[in-house]
Amino acid sequence: MADPKGFMTTPRQDWPRRPVEERVRDWDEVYVPGALLPLISKQADRCMDCGVPFCHEACPLGNLIPEWNDLVSRDDWRAASDRLHATNNFPEFTGRLCPAPCEAGCVLAINQPAVTIKNVEVAIADRAWADGLTPPRPPDRLSGKTVAVIGSGPTGLAAAQQLTRAGHTVAVYEKADRIGGLMRYGIPEFKMEKRHLDRRIEQMRAEGTKFRTSTTVGRDVMAGDLRTRYDAVVVATGATEWRELHVPGRELTGIQQAMEYLPLANRVCEGDLVASPMSAAGKHVVIVGGGDTGADCLGTAVRDGAASVTQLDIYAQPATERDEDTDPWPTYPKIYRLSAAHEEARELESAPAADADARLFAASTLRFTGDATGHVRSLHLVEVDARRRPVEGTARALPADLVLLALGFSGPDREDGLVEQLGLALESRGTIARGGGFETNVPGVFAAGDAARGQSLIVWAIAEGRAVAAAVDRHLTGSSRLPTPIGPYDRPMSV
Repeated sequence: MADPKGFMTTPRQDWPRRPVEERVRDWDEVYVPGALLPLISKQADRCMDCGVPFCHEACPLGNLIPEWNDLVSRDDWRAASDRLHATNNFPEFTGRLCPAPCEAGCVLAINQPAVTIKNVEVAIADRAWADGLTPPRPPDRLSGKTVAVIGSGPTGLAAAQQLTRAGHTVAVYEKADRIGGLMRYGIPEFKMEKRHLDRRIEQMRAEGTKFRTSTTVGRDVMAGDLRTRYDAVVVATGATEWRELHVPGRELTGIQQAMEYLPLANRVCEGDLVASPMSAAGKHVVIVGGGDTGADCLGTAVRDGAASVTQLDIYAQPATERDEDTDPWPTYPKIYRLSAAHEEARELESAPAADADARLFAASTLRFTGDATGHVRSLHLVEVDARRRPVEGTARALPADLVLLALGFSGPDREDGLVEQLGLALESRGTIARGGGFETNVPGVFAAGDAARGQSLIVWAIAEGRAVAAAVDRHLTGSSRLPTPIGPYDRPMSV
């Protein structure tokens, strides 16, 4: 701890965002370029000598947060990068995309604003790249063992990098035309510019990882063939089976799943399309679902130039402060948060009918109605109580030319035939069943990430990738020195 009184003398300062009117005109990241580094040393000084750092427990990766905070406060960026990368393969991803459960577990957060752990993390990662502190780390020798990783999201990439560095020959199979999974074709550019992803993929290629894009396992390559050709297979396809909304009028055109809408905007940013064929420009947009995917749709629709955008959340508006009875420290509290997209919608008044920013809380969809051509024109909703029962006299309709369903995901996609061809057992909720060592019911086949855990956070996905890599390494060689940050049954801290 460089400054023992830093948490008492220095207020919390977050990475400032660009003005709303400026950032909604482009797809660049929302933060002011270059404005983070001048803040970070003093912000890292706020990390107190708490004795038992609960941020470790709140982070499934077990990030050594107090250590790299201290190193940053002393301007020792090389050592800080070493400590950060010791537990996290992709801190530039988590520093931008993770909701930071570590900050909820910060001891300082008991009665003060937490340390800006997420900002310090991304500052270290970006400084490490700028200073050339993240060279490829190819193995000294090869093991002669081969591994197929199916899926190139954060779990698949973390597993592949760990196994490659351990000396195994790894091939990553991705059904899309580019590597990255939902980080590529789901996360909007304004949350994470894809240059960060491309840079890490090139590092992995230099280390020896092979990538097979535009290859759907189960169709282009039979899953059984992979099982025969490789010594081990890791299924890390994610939970891409989206949840449906079964209400009258769902068959109308103009009602789309969020993951049908978001990838098109990513392709515009990649240069594949001049404009999205599903653009929200000039349309009244309603997003059903109050989570992060819904917020991503919100920010995208605002940049498209929607006439209005409203987001429906079935839950009541949360309080601005932690409820110590229901969400005691150090658990991750359900509180009112203002994402960059919600800040934009509030300032631009994109949803005149909303309660707060663009959101209508405690709102449930009743039905859709359309015009003579079969296109949606209205969404009918009703307010609900805490038990999701309709409140009498609250029914109303919103204009809707485009409805985006952002209701989450239930498990791996079954249409490609991967699960059936391998004969994988499933849990009752649709995820892949596995044992205590990430192994499935099929010898030599392992499952990790959202495909087995269910929909979760990027930090849990990377932790799963690192952990399954250790399990596969142990399966192939009899022992492993790779870290196992979590087990398959571990869950976030809760009451």
